Amino acid sequence: MLFIDQFLSPENPFRYPFIALLFLAAFGILTLIYRQIIKRWQKRARKSQSTMDDFMVQLFRLPGIWLIFALLLNLFSGLLSEEEQLYNVLSKISQIMLTLNIGWILVQVVRGLFHYWKKKFDIENPDNLEARKQLTQMSMIERISVITIIFIFVAIALMSIEQVRQLGVSLLASAGVAGIIIGFAAQRSFGQIFSGIQIAFTQPIRLDDVVVIEGEWGRIEEISITYAVVRIWDERRLIVPIDYFLNNPIQNWTRNTSQILGTAFLYVSYDLPVEPLREELSRIVKDDPNWDGRVQNIQVTNSKEWYKELRVLVSSANSSRNWDLRVTVREKLIDFINANYPGSFAKINAFTPSTADVEKRQVKLDE
Repeated sequence: MLFIDQFLSPENPFRYPFIALLFLAAFGILTLIYRQIIKRWQKRARKSQSTMDDFMVQLFRLPGIWLIFALLLNLFSGLLSEEEQLYNVLSKISQIMLTLNIGWILVQVVRGLFHYWKKKFDIENPDNLEARKQLTQMSMIERISVITIIFIFVAIALMSIEQVRQLGVSLLASAGVAGIIIGFAAQRSFGQIFSGIQIAFTQPIRLDDVVVIEGEWGRIEEISITYAVVRIWDERRLIVPIDYFLNNPIQNWTRNTSQILGTAFLYVSYDLPVEPLREELSRIVKDDPNWDGRVQNIQVTNSKEWYKELRVLVSSANSSRNWDLRVTVREKLIDFINANYPGSFAKINAFTPSTADVEKRQVKLDE
């Protein structure tokens, strides 16, 4: 202890390097201990069937190290109390770091809790409407909570700096006009945030909803406070402002249920009988796992000069299955018609007499 006291003495020229080395040694030792704790926790997490442990390990790996650094900085700054200016600077830095670290840890705790609650909902289940409702609300509440915590702790950290606090007060007192201008400039941003909150609770869209937007079919992959991500069928992503869903009509195929009806159209000649096609359709869908057993039918929905239009209607548990079912049904019905009724698909007459030709023929007949 006498040896350490001699090095810490204000008269010692090696005092500052010694304090710095002592700080680095303490930080290194505590960091190694913390990492060993994290490694043991990680080993236990790997043995666990739950993914919650692995998630929490990843969340607290970095905040813990920064917390150790902030606490040590606060502790070692006390050794420099004789140097008032240096002491005040280090104390303020340690105070700001400690405040931000506590906020960071709170953010990680909130993320961990919401991750745990989200894992309770099975979104892979075809009948997942209730799960998607809850997940949509929880995702939005999680983001709002994280942003609120960050805002509060950053504000606390800034308010602890006297110069910044005075500057902020003077700006608020003298920048009324600037505040109005900024308010108008930020109006759309605030509108986006309120739209995100409104969507979280009214839920015109939910996570994993199947939608048709801007002519694109896809699923809602992510909903943030200001935008949503739609995963299109070909793996592209469509980024949509969140207020778009409140201000524009969209198709939501899973609003109340994922069950859906799908159509396939065939254009055939008038002499093709429809009843054999109905029998063949019944046989096709009976053995297809994508058919849910509710609806299968063929109807003549239109008639043109040279052909009639057949609408094939089939049902499935969800839109993805229905797409595959429609493709299969269309393919097999075409093969069935070609094999049993060759030449029965619509043919357009290459020569259609014009009005002038008809009038000339009429004149000749009259003569």
